[in-house]
Amino acid sequence: MAEQSSTIPLNVITGFLGSGKTTLLQRLLAAPQLSDTVVLVNEFGEVGLDHHLLRRLDDEIVLLQSGCLCCTIRGDLSAAILDLYSKRERGEILPFRRLVIETTGLADPVPILATVMAEPVLRYHFRLGNVITTVDAVNGLSHLERQPESTKQAAVADRLVITKTDIADENCVDELRRRLNRLNPAAAQLENSPRTAVDPDLLLTRDLYDVEGKAEEVRRWLAIETAKGGAGAAHHHVDVNRHDERIHSFCLRFAQPLNWTAFGIWLTMLLHSHGADILRVKGMLNVGTGSGPVVVHGVQHLVHPPDHLPQWPDDDRSSRIVFIVRDLSHDLIERSLAAFIRLGAPPLVEA
Repeated sequence: MAEQSSTIPLNVITGFLGSGKTTLLQRLLAAPQLSDTVVLVNEFGEVGLDHHLLRRLDDEIVLLQSGCLCCTIRGDLSAAILDLYSKRERGEILPFRRLVIETTGLADPVPILATVMAEPVLRYHFRLGNVITTVDAVNGLSHLERQPESTKQAAVADRLVITKTDIADENCVDELRRRLNRLNPAAAQLENSPRTAVDPDLLLTRDLYDVEGKAEEVRRWLAIETAKGGAGAAHHHVDVNRHDERIHSFCLRFAQPLNWTAFGIWLTMLLHSHGADILRVKGMLNVGTGSGPVVVHGVQHLVHPPDHLPQWPDDDRSSRIVFIVRDLSHDLIERSLAAFIRLGAPPLVEA
């Protein structure tokens, strides 16, 4: 496995139909600091880039005025990414330092994340940077109510970009923000509209493995439980406002250091059995080494390689693990982990 600092970050931009992915992507590609970016869009994507085009490099790749490369996915995603990397290494295209994948409006982003996290060759050259989901302020509440794809896109996001706030009712925007916070309290909420342009650096140039962004990321997704419960609680959980009867988020807290090996086996078993219903899991673990924490970050059946932070982001040394799940009880998961660590044997985790 290559060091995370040496791999190329891969960012995913997703969002329901008409949620503003095109506008956001155009703004990002115009930013000079992203000139070393390559973009993969679906063959039938709606990204209108004609006015940005400088020259065509081949049948699938164009060079934009900003310096970015843009190409289409016409077949297997893994093959498309590796082909780009091969062209980069042979000097046929610019040596891009970042890859962005834009999904269709009806796409489930998880298979893309799984491809990057599970394919050994891809993992050697690329790392998952973050997931950016656009949400339409005018129709977002309706989409979350009626479209399961929209809910899942929002649930797996690291960044939620709310669009069309300039034409939406202010009360609707406020309710949408509350709804998104209940669904995915760990994600930063940003705005992209004619009156408020999102900062590209906040979206693409910082991620969990970026040196400058590590502590900031960890603080953000741990902030959902700082207002409830004390650091001394050995097994404290927080049910942060149920989104509905199926999807909810919570945080497990352990005051004492965790056995890293036992935790790894438990998490592997949990994801193997219930990965489809664990939309996101992020944790900062005290494994008793005396240095910084171990950060774990998973999507459904797959987990990023663990990352060791050089220092803690705050004075709290307890282990904290954030879950966004569907149809799973936080009490059951908490009891399962506690029993596994206490007894040193794998417990049964029932559906």
